[in-house]
Amino acid sequence: MHVVQCALMKPLEGIKVIDLTHMLAGPYAGMVIADLGAEVVKVEPLGTGEMTRGLLAEDPNNSYKGFGAYFLTLNRNKKSLSLDLKHPDGLKVFYDLVKKADVVLNNFSAGVVTKLKIDFDHLSQVNPKVITCSITGFGETGNHSTRPAYDQIVQAYSGGMSITGPDASTPTRAGIPIGDLGSGLFSVIGILSALLSREKTGKGQHLDLSLLDVQISLLSYMATMQTLSGVDPEPIGNAHFVHVPYNSFATKDGFVVIAVITDAFWEELLKIVDIDSLRKEEFKNSSGRLKNQNFIETELNKKLSTQTSQYWINALNSAKVPCAPINSFSQAFSDEQVVHRNMLVEVEHPDGGKVKMPGNPIKLSYTNDNSYSPPPHLGQHTKETLVGWCNYSKSELEDLIKKKVIAT
Repeated sequence: MHVVQCALMKPLEGIKVIDLTHMLAGPYAGMVIADLGAEVVKVEPLGTGEMTRGLLAEDPNNSYKGFGAYFLTLNRNKKSLSLDLKHPDGLKVFYDLVKKADVVLNNFSAGVVTKLKIDFDHLSQVNPKVITCSITGFGETGNHSTRPAYDQIVQAYSGGMSITGPDASTPTRAGIPIGDLGSGLFSVIGILSALLSREKTGKGQHLDLSLLDVQISLLSYMATMQTLSGVDPEPIGNAHFVHVPYNSFATKDGFVVIAVITDAFWEELLKIVDIDSLRKEEFKNSSGRLKNQNFIETELNKKLSTQTSQYWINALNSAKVPCAPINSFSQAFSDEQVVHRNMLVEVEHPDGGKVKMPGNPIKLSYTNDNSYSPPPHLGQHTKETLVGWCNYSKSELEDLIKKKVIAT
C-alpha cells in the first residue's frame, strides 16, 4: 500500500499579501489565505488601526484581553504593520512593500484606492506582477458603484431576503452574513486564479469583486427557475418546493430535520415512524407527497413529538434516512464529528491564553500544516516586515517613526 508522507508546510507558503481590509468580507478573505500559509501583513492606520479592532473589544462576554470576537477570529495567522498611507513618505513605504508583494487586498469604498494612488494602475507600475483585489458593495463600475453597502443591504437588494423566512410577509436575512462571507471566499478563488494565471503569463491583474454580484451568483438554480418561469419565488420556511417530507419537526425535547429526497428514503421513514395514515399508494412517489405536503407533515409532527430528538436521530440513522438534530452552537461544537474534524481550534492571544474559534475546513492530504499564530497587536510587525521585505536600515526606521509615518 502506498503511504503519502505528510509535510509540515502550507500550500501558499512564500506568497506575500498586503491586507488593507476591515470589517468582515476582506478580513475573512485574508484569513483564509493566511490559514493556507501566505504571509499576510495587515497595513493599518496609526493610532487606532483598522476599525474591527474596536468592535466588541470592551464587551466582557465577547472579547479576550482587549480583542473582540471579530478581530480574534479574522486576524489569526496575520501580521500587523502600522503606516500612514496619506503621508507622502508613507506612500513611498507602501510602494516598497508592493515591490515585494504578490497580492494587495482591500475593501475600501469605490474610488478610495484611486484617490490614495494605490489602485492597480499605480501599483502595476511599481510591480507588474502584482495582483490587486478590491471588494466593494456594488462593484467598481455602473451607476451604483459609489453606493455604500453591507451584508444585509445586498441580501435585500439581490432578492435573497424575499425567499428567506416563514412567509412573504416576513422577509428575513440569513442567520450568517452570507454576502460578506461569500464575497470573501469568491475573492480567494479569484486571487488564486490570478496567481495561477500569472504563472502562465508573467503578468499581474486586478480583481473587481462585488458583494452584490456574489449574492446574485449564490441565488444559483433558483435564479434560473425564475428566468424560465417568470414567477418570483416566495419563502417556504424550512420546507422544500419539490421534496416531501423535507422540513424541520418538533420532538419531545427539541427539533430535528428530515430530508426525504427519494422514494426509497420514504419507505425507510415509514418503517421507523409506523404511521398507518401515511401508507397510501399515492404517497409512494414524490409528486403525490408534494400534493399532500400539509397532511404528511402534520401527521409526522404528531408522531415525532412523542419521543426525544436523539431517539429519532438514532432510529433514522440506523435506516440511513437523511436527518439531523437542530443543534445550538454549543451542541454543534461538542459533536464528535466536529471535534474529530478539528473544526474548533484553540488560537493563542499575543498576551497569553487561548481562544476557541472555527478551524480550517480545507483538509489537504500533503501540505496539511494546521497551525495558527495569534492575531497581532497594532504595528507588532512593522519593523520586522520593513526589514525582511524591504531591507530598511535601523536609521531609516527611526526616521520614519520620528516623522510619524510608521509606528511599532
